[in-house]
Amino acid sequence: MVEAVGVHKSYGGNRVVKGIDLTVAEGEVLCLIGPSGSGKSTFLRCVNHLEKIDAGSISVAGDLVGYREHNGWLHELRDAETAKRRSEIGMVFQHFNLFPHMTVLENLIEAPLRVRREKRGAAVEHARALLTRVGLADRADAYPRALSGGQQQRVAIARALAMRPKLMLFDEPTSALDPELVGEVLDVMRGLAADGMSMIVVTHEIGFAREVAHTVAFLDDGVVVESGPPERVLGSPRHERTRSFLAKVLS
Repeated sequence: MVEAVGVHKSYGGNRVVKGIDLTVAEGEVLCLIGPSGSGKSTFLRCVNHLEKIDAGSISVAGDLVGYREHNGWLHELRDAETAKRRSEIGMVFQHFNLFPHMTVLENLIEAPLRVRREKRGAAVEHARALLTRVGLADRADAYPRALSGGQQQRVAIARALAMRPKLMLFDEPTSALDPELVGEVLDVMRGLAADGMSMIVVTHEIGFAREVAHTVAFLDDGVVVESGPPERVLGSPRHERTRSFLAKVLS
């Protein structure tokens, strides 16, 4: 589903991502862990071309993201072409980014109507099914301000799913939530993983990574220090830097 090869990203003279190689098979969950500033979120944003990479390549479902290849060279796609490919990649951010002037249902159907050109009846039916899936069927007519943080994040997940994505990206989706609301969001994500959704999750929730991930990658200073099954990376890490990080976050 995802293949990243030699990905680099800098901001001016600040090298943030320094040659990352990662793959995600269809139906698998990759959890990215590591300290703040290690390049996790930047790499995630590169996957759907919210950030343009400086070197390397990223493909999703066999298609390069943001580029096409011609005679061995990468050429950036036009904005409309990039947007079309990006529409197949759902993304959930730390902050919910819901449209405050729209109801929950209107938030969910906006992109399917405008981007996918779905008929309104079909979009509404799908949206209501998704709200049922995330446990918010009774809040379709509410506005975001009337919802808790956990409820808003569940709406954000449903909104991303409304575009019927092939891949879901999560950028620390519980970091802005009060501790008692974290579980309800993680439960929705567990359900997606159980249903076979391909996912890349940037998270500090080590228990979630241990339970749900097929692969855990520990990033530090823009590189993958080690990656592998969660029972190895989290249970018996090979690198001292990984052991040091886990000792701090699990203490």
